Amino acid sequence: MQITRGELADATARGLLSREQADGLWAFLVERQRETPGFKPAHILYYLGGLIAIGAMTLFMTLGWQRLGGAGLLGIALGYVAVAVALTEGLLRRRQSLPAGITAALAIALVPLAVYGAQHLLGYWSDDDPAQQYRAFHTRIDWRWLLMELATLAAGVVALWRWRLPFIVMPVAVTLWYMGMDLVPMLLGGDTAGFFSDEGKRISLAYGAALMVVALWVDVRSRATLDFAFWLYIVGVASFWGGLSAMDSDSELGKAVYAAINLLLIATGAALSRRVFAVFGGLGVAFYLGHLASTVFKDSLLFPVALTAIGLGFVAAGVLWQRHEAALGARLRAPLPAALRELVERRASH
Repeated sequence: MQITRGELADATARGLLSREQADGLWAFLVERQRETPGFKPAHILYYLGGLIAIGAMTLFMTLGWQRLGGAGLLGIALGYVAVAVALTEGLLRRRQSLPAGITAALAIALVPLAVYGAQHLLGYWSDDDPAQQYRAFHTRIDWRWLLMELATLAAGVVALWRWRLPFIVMPVAVTLWYMGMDLVPMLLGGDTAGFFSDEGKRISLAYGAALMVVALWVDVRSRATLDFAFWLYIVGVASFWGGLSAMDSDSELGKAVYAAINLLLIATGAALSRRVFAVFGGLGVAFYLGHLASTVFKDSLLFPVALTAIGLGFVAAGVLWQRHEAALGARLRAPLPAALRELVERRASH
C-alpha cells in the first residue's frame, strides 16, 4: 500500500485525522521509508556502487594480482576491510543504515581474499597463479575453499552481532550456498566439479530448498523487526530454481511436474508476499509454455486459443480474489500457526 501526502490531506479534510496527526504520521512514514530499500535514486546509487566495489575485489580480479603474492593479497584485503569497517561505523553514526549495510557487506566479501592470501603465503596453494585460482572460488566446486567460507561466515556472524544490518545477510547467504556446493563433494569423496555438472545441479536444488526453509524461519523470527530474510530467500530460490531448471528431462511428465513446482512457487510468493518466488516461478511457467508451443503443440491451431482461455481464467480468478480478498485471506490463514499467520498478515499489509 502506497500512501501519499495528498491522501493524508484528503483524510484530514474528511475529519479522519487532525492536521497535527497527519503531519506526525507523514514525518514517521518518511523516516521509515528513507531506510527501506526500494527503487529510489539514492538507493540505486548505493547498491550500484556497493556491487561494483564488491565485484572489483571478488569476481573481477585480474591476473596482474599474481605479482603481489600471498603477502600482498593479504595486506590489500585487510586494508580494504579496515576502510570498509571505518566507513560502516561512520555512516551509522550519521544514521545512514542503508549505505552502512553495503560497506559492511564489502568488508565481509573481502574475508575470502584475506584468507586466500594467508593460505598462499603459507604455501597452501601450489599453483603460481593465485588470481586465477581465487576467481575459481566463484565458479568451481572444491572442498579447499571451505576454510575461506567458514571464515566468511564467522565474519558475517560477528558483523550481524555488531551492526544488525539486513544487507549483511547477502554475502552470508551466498557463502552458505558456496559451502553447500563444496561440502557435499568433500563428504562424498567426489572430485571437484562445476556448478552445471549433474552433481552440481542436484546439490544446488537440495541446498536451495534447505535455504528457503531457513529463510522462512528467519522471516518468522524477525517479523516485527527489519527484513533479515530477504537475501536468504533470493539465494535460496535462485539456487533451487537454477538447479531444477538446469536438470534435463526427456519425459513430458517430468516437464509437467516442473511446471507444477513453478506454480507452487508463485502461490508461495503470493502467500508470503515475496516477489522472488513469483518471478522465478513465472519464468519457469513461461519456459514450460514455450516448450509446449514449440514441441508438443507445434502444429496445433487450438493451442493458442486454449492458452488464451487459461490466461483469461487467471485474470477472472484475480478479479474474484480482489473482491473477496479479506474473507478468503482470513479463511486461508486460519489453519496456520500463530507466528506464521502474523508474518503473512504483516507482509500483506505492506
